[in-house]
Amino acid sequence: MTVESRVLYIIVCAAGPAGEVGTLVDLAQAAGWQVQIVATPSALAFIDVAALEERTGRVVRSRYRDPSEPRSRRADAIIVAPATFNTINKFAQGTADTYALGLLAEAPGLGIPVVVLPFVNSALASRVPFARSVEQLRAEGVRVIFGPGEVEPHEPGAAGERLGVYPWHLALERI
Repeated sequence: MTVESRVLYIIVCAAGPAGEVGTLVDLAQAAGWQVQIVATPSALAFIDVAALEERTGRVVRSRYRDPSEPRSRRADAIIVAPATFNTINKFAQGTADTYALGLLAEAPGLGIPVVVLPFVNSALASRVPFARSVEQLRAEGVRVIFGPGEVEPHEPGAAGERLGVYPWHLALERI
């Protein structure tokens, strides 16, 4: 399989940088990936669905397909960015209550590489459940780009100051 034919799912969560996910789409396409955007239901309010569909040539998915709808091609890799506290914790626990989480729940068992690029504040990141979730995901081979020298939490209420410096490129570099 050539790189040009590989499919990258970008799972977008409802966090400040979500509106700029086109940056990651452009980087991935420049690297030869076909991109499929999957948005959590809450993330739909953060993104320009029509612009992303035009950019990728694919429908933005946020729900399970109807039986009459064609299946999307399986991902060769998945990036979750921006990844929220909620999604990271649910992913670690195997919760599959949305289409995005269903894909994530299954990916490690299918051997699909997953990279998680968090966007969380320090109050949430300091919680034991979050630290446990990051540890659990890493133990399963999920690449969580979080900690000193990687993505670090922002102060509560300061998310807006971090939007322009969200490191989209790190996720693609770790696939």
